[in-house]
Amino acid sequence: MSEEFYRMKRLPPYVIAEVNAMRAAARAAGEDIIDLGMGNPDLPPPPHVIDKLIEVVRKPDAHGYSQSKGIPGLRKAQANYYGRRFGVDVDPETEVVVTMGSKEGLASLATAITAPGDVVLAPNPSYPIHMFGFILAGATIRSVPTTPDENYFRSLDRAMAFTVPRPSILVVNYPSNPTAETVDLAFYERLVAWAKENKVWVLSDLAYSELYYDGKPTPSILQVPGAKEIAIEFTSLSKTYSMAGWRIGFAVGNKQLIAAMTRVKSYLDYGAFTPIQAAACAALNGPQDIVQKNRELYHKRRDVLVESFGRAGWDIPAPPASMFAWAPLPPALKEMGSLEFSKQLLTHAKVAVAPGVGYGEDGEGYVRIAMVENEQRLRQAARNVKKYLQSMGINTPAKGAA
Repeated sequence: MSEEFYRMKRLPPYVIAEVNAMRAAARAAGEDIIDLGMGNPDLPPPPHVIDKLIEVVRKPDAHGYSQSKGIPGLRKAQANYYGRRFGVDVDPETEVVVTMGSKEGLASLATAITAPGDVVLAPNPSYPIHMFGFILAGATIRSVPTTPDENYFRSLDRAMAFTVPRPSILVVNYPSNPTAETVDLAFYERLVAWAKENKVWVLSDLAYSELYYDGKPTPSILQVPGAKEIAIEFTSLSKTYSMAGWRIGFAVGNKQLIAAMTRVKSYLDYGAFTPIQAAACAALNGPQDIVQKNRELYHKRRDVLVESFGRAGWDIPAPPASMFAWAPLPPALKEMGSLEFSKQLLTHAKVAVAPGVGYGEDGEGYVRIAMVENEQRLRQAARNVKKYLQSMGINTPAKGAA
């Protein structure tokens, strides 16, 4: 009985968990750790959303089983969001399903449409569920680059030409977690044409749809005419409305994929708690000023992070979107590797970051920094990092990091 279970053998060690365990131990010992590791929003949800939750949770009939695919009002609210934000018409009955976060949605869809031995194209580096949701479902992963340049499309063509069996699914994620890279509508137009030509389903993870900076709104793949023939898209309220723990997301798009996912979910769950779904309706249908306010706040944090860490001696590219910075290791410490560097930062600078290798082998040489602490804490993190870099013999600018 000591043999490891089949699916457990298919999962590699969760590298990021190693740093998380160190962080937890340090905090348990009373250390003040500046946690920039997990993308866990530190802001509160809008007050009217909390009010709606309290209102509905007091109703005696609100505590039974809910609808697995989501209550009608919430599916309609999401359809209205797509119309308002992207100019895309969506049928709330056949083209929308409510998920318990986009992570659960991706895993449920993988279960619904993947057969053992299927080949799935997934970005590397990427958020782990993009690969491991399909690995758990029995698929084989072929990696493609995350950077959306000409080499990306060459990689897709090579994958189709030299992979047996031919890939049937492609996962895309822009703005990217972890790299924060973005695409324009022309990219999606080219991608949809490629997918139709090669008979490949496209799964788009748009979790960071509203966290864009520099006045460049994030597009949706569904804006491309005919995209619904081959594409499904996942969104979430986690980052947009600071509701990560509420576990509410959506899948929108192709009717066949939505139907398959809805059927699988009907066997696995009864949907999110009804008062939470009602409150999610309030988020989507109510005042949207919180969305712009959060965007501006993360934008300021981004600028503080880049400026203060740069003055500390660590140059970090400014992310154009998302709540993350994808930071190359300081050149003098590149040979250390991202996991060891993350451990060193935690131990000596009391700053937690996520090692890039935890998002795939092509993430080596980087760490992901989440902008989930206030500006004062980000500046403190920069001061701590500067002291650590100086202790490693790395020259830093003469001026302080704050």
